Amino acid sequence: MPTFPAHDSTRLTYHLSGDGAPLVCLAGGPMQDSAYLGDLGGLAQYRQVVRLDLRGTGSSAVPADPGSYRCDRQVDDVEALRLVLGLERLDLLAHCAGANLALRYAERYSDRIGRLVLITPSPLGVGIAVPGEVRREAALLRKDEPWFAEAFAALESIVAGRATAADWSAITPFVYGRWGDAARSHKAAESTQRNGEAAAAYGAEGAYDPAATRAGLARLDGEVLVLAGEFDLNSPVPAMAELAELFPRAEFAVQAGAGHFPWLDDAERFVAVVGAFLSGGI
Repeated sequence: MPTFPAHDSTRLTYHLSGDGAPLVCLAGGPMQDSAYLGDLGGLAQYRQVVRLDLRGTGSSAVPADPGSYRCDRQVDDVEALRLVLGLERLDLLAHCAGANLALRYAERYSDRIGRLVLITPSPLGVGIAVPGEVRREAALLRKDEPWFAEAFAALESIVAGRATAADWSAITPFVYGRWGDAARSHKAAESTQRNGEAAAAYGAEGAYDPAATRAGLARLDGEVLVLAGEFDLNSPVPAMAELAELFPRAEFAVQAGAGHFPWLDDAERFVAVVGAFLSGGI
């Protein structure tokens, strides 16, 4: 596995699959091993997929300074990877919380972004709030599922601010478009892939500056794809539509029947949409 030194000498690892122009991929979690992205449903048939293990995750080294886990402080790690790859402009894909890192990178290095793909992204970094009622509306789309009653009751507790650990566990089926064996295995792997200390520091005070990020995104001249999952409670469709409006040149797509991990729910559809965008348009 190729490695490179960050500005503070922390050794970072990236993984390559496929051929063609590089597409750098940032994992969410936050601070989860990029292994959970897999091959993104086969996206490597269009591009060389470059999965970066963020510092302290996967095969990347733990930094000497735990404060460097903060989202904004990892922007220079992405820039260092661009230089290692010898790219004038970076095509970047980010999932979930990784999108906040991608957006801060785009804010600071707007002239270094080619195409930007945001997959069910977290909108925290641009100050978009998701009301509980919006999450409920998304949840009600699953009312015919056999697990719905228990999961919806747990969601109500979370929205009301009285959540327990059991409630957070009970809403897991909402995260996936299809709650079956593949989803269960994917979820089970999460406990060994996530760096809890790093996750706690990722969104610490100072990590986000919504006004500055929004101003930076307004300067972005590269094309952007925001992909939402129809069933996603974490990054629901209305919030994703609002996020897409912050860019001068953005496509917005909703993958039917998908949750927070759309490449797992329908790999063929996911690859068709993202691959078409990367090839010049949906």
